[in-house]
Amino acid sequence: MRSPPAISGMTAPDPTWRAPLRDALWLCALALLVRLAVVLWAATRFPPADDGSFYHVVAQRIASGAGYTWLWPDGAVTFAAHYPVGYPALLGAAYAVFGASPGVAMVMNALLGVLAVFAGQRALLRVGTRRQAMIAGLLLALHPGLVFYTPALMTEGVTAELLVVAVWLALRVGSGKGMLGRLGALGLCLGLLILIRPQLLALAPVFGFFACASGATVGQRVFRALSVSALALALVLPWTLRNCARMDRCVFVSANGGWNLLIGSAPEANGSWIPIEGPTIPAECHNVFGEAEKDRCFGAAGLRNIRRHWGGFLALVPKKLAVTFDYFGAPGHYLHTSNFRAFDEARKVRLGVLETLFERLVLLAGIVQAARVGLERRRSRLVVALPAALCSVLRAGWLGYLGFVLLVVLSGKELMKRPSGAIAALAAAAVFSTAVTHALFFGAGRYGFVCAALLCLAAVLGPAESFDTDAKN
Repeated sequence: MRSPPAISGMTAPDPTWRAPLRDALWLCALALLVRLAVVLWAATRFPPADDGSFYHVVAQRIASGAGYTWLWPDGAVTFAAHYPVGYPALLGAAYAVFGASPGVAMVMNALLGVLAVFAGQRALLRVGTRRQAMIAGLLLALHPGLVFYTPALMTEGVTAELLVVAVWLALRVGSGKGMLGRLGALGLCLGLLILIRPQLLALAPVFGFFACASGATVGQRVFRALSVSALALALVLPWTLRNCARMDRCVFVSANGGWNLLIGSAPEANGSWIPIEGPTIPAECHNVFGEAEKDRCFGAAGLRNIRRHWGGFLALVPKKLAVTFDYFGAPGHYLHTSNFRAFDEARKVRLGVLETLFERLVLLAGIVQAARVGLERRRSRLVVALPAALCSVLRAGWLGYLGFVLLVVLSGKELMKRPSGAIAALAAAAVFSTAVTHALFFGAGRYGFVCAALLCLAAVLGPAESFDTDAKN
C-alpha cells in the first residue's frame, strides 16, 4: 500500500532513527570544531612534555621502522618496554602516514574525542531518551578537561574516551545475528585499552559481564566475561611474546610496575610521585641495568617496604586517593609544563577551577542518579547519597567518588535488570579499579582523569528507559 503524498508546504515526519542520528552528527561537528580550535592554538606553542616527550620519540622510531627501541647517547640501541606500547603505536601509525609532528598527534587525539562523543550519544540512546543522549553528548563534547587535554601527547584523555567507545560496543553486543562480531569488536577495543593502560585488564571481564541483554542469565554473563577477556588477551599476547623474546625477562605489557610500587611504598613520597634516583635507589638495584630486571628489583624492594611498614603504607592510602580524585588538573599541568610562558600559573589555576567545577557537578549528578533510580535498598542508598553528595562539592572529593561506587553496588541485581544498569556499573567499576590501583601504587590527578568521560554518561541516567527501540542502533 502506497503512502499518501505529503501536503504541500509540509514534510513527512522523519523515521525515528533519523533525528537521533542527526543529533549525533551535530554533536560530533561541535566536538570537532572546539578540539580543532584548541589544536590550531596549541600545535606550534606546546611541544611534547612529561611522559609525552617519551611517547613522541618512541612513536617517531616506530614510524621509521625501528620499532619500540631506544637510542642512547653513546649510539647503542636497545629494545624497550618501560611505558605501554599502545599509545605510541597509535601515534607511530599516524606519523608514518602524515609526518612525525606533534600537531598530527593532537589531531589524532581530537578525532578520538569526536569518536567518544558519537559513542556516548549512541550508548545513552540505547538505554534512555533522545534528550538524555543529547545531554551526554554535550557533556563529552564540551568537557573542559577533555577539550584542553587534546594537545597532550599523553594516555589519560585517550583512555577516558576509548572507555566510552567500549561502553557503546558492550551495549551493542545484544544477541542473535551479528552478536559474535560485536563481541569481537568489544574484545579488540579492550585489548587496545590494555596495551595503552595495562591495569585496565581488570575491567575486561566486567565489560563482558554487562555486554548482555537485561534478561541474560548469570551463566551467559560469565561466559561473555571470559570470552571478551580472552579476546582482549589475544590482542595483547603478541606484544607479550615480543617482550619475552627481546627483553631481559618476560613483561606482560610494560616494565614500570615495580618502579611504581617502590614509589607508592616510599613514605617520603607522601602518596605522590617522586623520582627514583640517587639515595632512593635500593642498594641491591644499583648494578642492575636490564630494563625488565631493574623493574623486578624495584618491585621486590617495594614489597619489602610494605612488609616492614605495612601500617605506614595503609596510612598513605587516603592521601593517594585524595591526590588522585580531589583535583585532576591534567590539562593545565601539561600545558604549563610544556610552555609556561604561553600558559602561565594564573591560566593553569583558572583552567583547573573550571575543570574541577565541571567534574564535581558531573559527579554530583551521578550520585543523585545512582540514588534515585531503581527500587532496591532505597533507604540505604539515601543514607549513602547524602554524605557522598556533600563530599562531591567539598575538598574531600575522593569520598564522593567512592560514595558513587557504593551507591551503584547497593543497586545489586537491579544492575542486570535495568538497561541503564550496565553504564552505571561500568562507570563505577572504572572508578573503583582506579582507586584500588592507585591505593597500591601512588596517586596523581591525571590518573583519576581516566574516569571523567564515563561519569558524564552516568550523570544523565534517569528512570526513563523507554525510547523507541527502532532508534537504538
